[in-house]
Amino acid sequence: MGSLAASLDAFSPLGYPPARRDDSVIDYYHGVRIADPYRWLEDPEATEVKEFVEKQVALTNSVLEKCEERDKLRRRITALLDHPRYDTPFKRGGNYFYFHNSGLQAQNILYVQKDLDKEVEVLMDPNKLSDDGTVALTLSSVSKDGKYLAYGLSRSGSDWVTIKVMRVEDKQPEPDTLSWVKFSSISWTKDEKGFFYCRYPAPKKGHELDAGTETNINLNHEVYYHFLGTDQSMDILCWTDPEHQKYIYGTYVTDDGKYALLYIEEGCDPSNKLYYCNLSMLPHGLEGLEWRNEMLPFDKLVDNFTARYIYVSNDHTKFTFLTNKGAPRYKLARVDLNEPELWTDVLPEDDKDVLESAYAVNNNQVLVSYLSDVKYILQIRDLETGVLLHWLPVDIGTVYGISGRREDSDVFIGFTSFLTPGIIYKCNLATEVPEMKIFQEASVPGFYCKDFEVKQVFVSSKDETRIPMFIVFKKNIELNGSHPCLLYGYGGFNISLTPSFSVTRLVLTSNLGFIFCIANIRGGGEYGEEWHKAGSLSKKQNCFDDFIAAAEFLVSNGYTNPKRLCIEGRSNGGLLVAACMNQRPDLFGCALAHVGVMDMLRFHKFTIGHAWTSDFGCSEKEEEFNWLIKYSPLHNVKRPWEQSGSPLQYPSTMLLTADHDDRVVPAHSLKLLATMQYVLCTSITNSPQTNSIIARIECKAGHGAGRPTKKMIDEAADRYGFAAKVMGLTWTD
Repeated sequence: MGSLAASLDAFSPLGYPPARRDDSVIDYYHGVRIADPYRWLEDPEATEVKEFVEKQVALTNSVLEKCEERDKLRRRITALLDHPRYDTPFKRGGNYFYFHNSGLQAQNILYVQKDLDKEVEVLMDPNKLSDDGTVALTLSSVSKDGKYLAYGLSRSGSDWVTIKVMRVEDKQPEPDTLSWVKFSSISWTKDEKGFFYCRYPAPKKGHELDAGTETNINLNHEVYYHFLGTDQSMDILCWTDPEHQKYIYGTYVTDDGKYALLYIEEGCDPSNKLYYCNLSMLPHGLEGLEWRNEMLPFDKLVDNFTARYIYVSNDHTKFTFLTNKGAPRYKLARVDLNEPELWTDVLPEDDKDVLESAYAVNNNQVLVSYLSDVKYILQIRDLETGVLLHWLPVDIGTVYGISGRREDSDVFIGFTSFLTPGIIYKCNLATEVPEMKIFQEASVPGFYCKDFEVKQVFVSSKDETRIPMFIVFKKNIELNGSHPCLLYGYGGFNISLTPSFSVTRLVLTSNLGFIFCIANIRGGGEYGEEWHKAGSLSKKQNCFDDFIAAAEFLVSNGYTNPKRLCIEGRSNGGLLVAACMNQRPDLFGCALAHVGVMDMLRFHKFTIGHAWTSDFGCSEKEEEFNWLIKYSPLHNVKRPWEQSGSPLQYPSTMLLTADHDDRVVPAHSLKLLATMQYVLCTSITNSPQTNSIIARIECKAGHGAGRPTKKMIDEAADRYGFAAKVMGLTWTD
């Protein structure tokens, strides 16, 4: 197997820029000595860090210039992506709103129309706010009666958002500007006087940084109410908890406008506290809180973190929630606020399938979606009893963007799959037998789904757990082990990877002969909370075992071989890729790790990293440190030839990060990059490591959200052009 580890990397030997090692930086974790020689790379504003980044960018550019297929990839992806795309429309105050991109526009545009057969008008076009498309509309909320649009703008991919307001009727801006907003929704009160939102305290004078480049930990999230037409300094502080600085809040005004719900989260675990306030019972309204200098008087419905609760609907004091309380695959439960201890099941937990979502629609019905072996099922049920009324047939794929309210008989449902660019269905629930009619369908000129095949297999992991995996390939291929293969994974935070359409992946399949695979490893939400827990905390190694098992399946069943197996993941998936190439460098020919969490001992010290301890644990606790140190990518880079005695080496590697990633700060990737280049390449004469280890560091970009179309195309061309080069692939028309 060792001889297969070397890729066809044609860039070697690369002259890696020297990076200063500070051997004096030593930490002791529960008596264990841990060196951190590249701690200085954690300061993005330091001149030395900027110089390091500049040299790495220059090195990567010199490598990419030699990737012959890169320009072909860029041209083909650009051509196929140039087709109209629509998001699911939603209705407010008699108007319909939806996002649309004509093809290659940097950002999606928000449109409004008075009726579905009336003229469409542009409501908000973020493309006019910057020359390079790096200002994104990442948050939006239309008031209950459709009179106002409150929207959040993000710059350069940062999680920081600035909220502004516009009148829908005449498209005129209001003077409102709200800053330092992060991890927030916008929830209007029924009277349209204003809305709830969440923010962090503004930095002290002289401490402001370019929003998105700071690394300071995010503490003291706060809930505010903003009155239209007033300065942010006049906003009412509705909730904060100085004794729990790491809590994160969310607010929602119920559909009847009577209650404000407060969601309190401790981390990323699917659990929350749930408080409520009867707005109609405030003696002087929200205005009264300002002059009384009081916070909103919330009552505690759930005051622990034992389960997750998501509002579905309410009739006066009777509330229906989607919850995993005593139901790891979720259920619908009801409670009367007058009897908060008495909960009853409306729709019990299914024996096998996961209840993904529930929407109250058409007066007294609920539209529910289930995930069954990573495939979606749609049903209409009675909101009161949970009784099944109708099945809504959908193909194998992903249901997304459901929109509809209790006063609406029409609902819109978005659907996509590996071979379906996007369909929006309109369904009239008032008819005796509801029918899914195509309302809008995307079409990609030059793409023919009949040329491809999709299959789902189940792989046995190290402990014999069955792991589902989707495989997409050209029809009639011979399974002779010669094909390039792209294996993608995530495995964390209860997030499910379901089928979706990707122009880029189909270009790889069509023109470079790739087989594309998604492994639904443990840690995700594909089979509910038990599946999630089986890949988190002390059981995180299961994620890596599952992914490695999927890779071995692809090799042993003739889909590919290690030299032509490329692994890819983003964020927690970047951690997955890095950990797996540490543990099995012989199994992969190329590794693409995007914005990964690489330093598992210090991640909780930066921005919102403290919220991830619910999935990872924290090095400050001895037991959890012992979990983390075993797989932390930064701390497990080893010379594989010294372990095996053969000229084994790491796969050709590209680490991807961005200068405005304030979710997973760039230091994670930079420190791993410096460590890999030093340990594997520059610290030893005539190192067997000839496969390239480089980083693609994007400017004016963040963790991924809000990235303009051109940047997405360029990045795809770069990373897959690199993969094609190192795996010896050539273009076919």
